[in-house]
Amino acid sequence: MNVAVVLQTTALVIVVALLVAAGTGKLARIDGATYPAALTRAATAFAAVITLAATVTAALATLIP
Repeated sequence: MNVAVVLQTTALVIVVALLVAAGTGKLARIDGATYPAALTRAATAFAAVITLAATVTAALATLIP
């Protein structure tokens, strides 16, 4: 596989994960959460997106010979 495609896909996943984390943190603050609680929610959302991307990648890698 082309290295450039892998790097671009990785960058896209990280950007999407950061956007989800920022949105989650902002929504937590609007909901009245403290800054540490909002940061914890944002970190959890970031980790969830990265984990989901890794799981989908592993599942697709087993299907492609």
